[in-house]
Amino acid sequence: GAHVPYKPARSNIVPSMDSLCLEVQKNQRNGYDEIFQQCDYEIQYADHSSSLGVLIRDDLHLMTTNGSKTKVNFVFGCGYDQEGLLLNTLAKTDGIIGLGRAKVSLPYQLASKGLIKNMVGHCLSNDAVGGGYMFLGDDFVPYWGMTWVPMAYTHTTDLYQTEILGINYGNRLLSFDGHSKVGKVVFDSGSSYTYFPKEAYSDLVASLNEVSGMGLIHDDSDPTLPICWQANFPIKSVKDVKDFFKTVTLRFGSKWWILSTLFQIPPEGYLIISNKGNVCLAILDGSNVNDGSSIILGDVSLRGHLVVYDNVNQRIGWERADCGMPSRRFRKIHDFSTDSML
Repeated sequence: GAHVPYKPARSNIVPSMDSLCLEVQKNQRNGYDEIFQQCDYEIQYADHSSSLGVLIRDDLHLMTTNGSKTKVNFVFGCGYDQEGLLLNTLAKTDGIIGLGRAKVSLPYQLASKGLIKNMVGHCLSNDAVGGGYMFLGDDFVPYWGMTWVPMAYTHTTDLYQTEILGINYGNRLLSFDGHSKVGKVVFDSGSSYTYFPKEAYSDLVASLNEVSGMGLIHDDSDPTLPICWQANFPIKSVKDVKDFFKTVTLRFGSKWWILSTLFQIPPEGYLIISNKGNVCLAILDGSNVNDGSSIILGDVSLRGHLVVYDNVNQRIGWERADCGMPSRRFRKIHDFSTDSML
């Protein structure tokens, strides 16, 4: 990791009958540990990465936005067996922060202690080197300019999920579910890429065939992602080829376009440049991801947006942003922020 691995004392291990342990294990196949009396967990992410570990209770030191420091006792997962794409990030990261809707998540625990409102937000920079910020509480939520949609309530998941009425690539409407007029979208900054259900993905790929007539050709030898294109000129960034592609638009709220709430993903939000200098599609076939019928918006498509998950009012909001540090005029007393995301 980026720092020396954390080694918990045995006294820090959460017992298997703890209420937060029962909350974590309610949808998992591993249950009560009779031998070690510890709370085991296993979590799988949309990109098929997984983490196996135990719950730990320890002190968390935080700095509030007014500069004061505070210490809180909280529960978190201590992973000892990671698989999948997570293995590629272990040298650069210390772990993954649980920011979901579950009672064991960090914002929920801080809110239950009265330290913040149960809200979390992030702003991932479009810069190639990364950057941006994350915050806990309502401190950096703008008073105006945000677009909001209601969270979809479900008993089976703690994901940040809402309902969608349509997807467009440019002016072309993509199919997303042949059996329903309403689809599901999960906002998941923990996933590197974006995933579409099979029908929508197939329609999108078919629509993208038009770029082959504009000077881009498929390069099947590039292992970076399933679909990559080679140009007859050097590609240094997505900006060099963005004019070949169109905006992907997710439509919420109303069947009438003029009344709809829109989340627009420009080419920079669904394309990446490979090590071979090709441009690759960072929207993948999500047939085997989550329930197979949901759109998973990964961080590639959330960049350049301030995204807020408001668990108090059960809504998700966003606005376009450059993701520099937020203005001080929004700062209050008890909220916490970090100057980097993951």
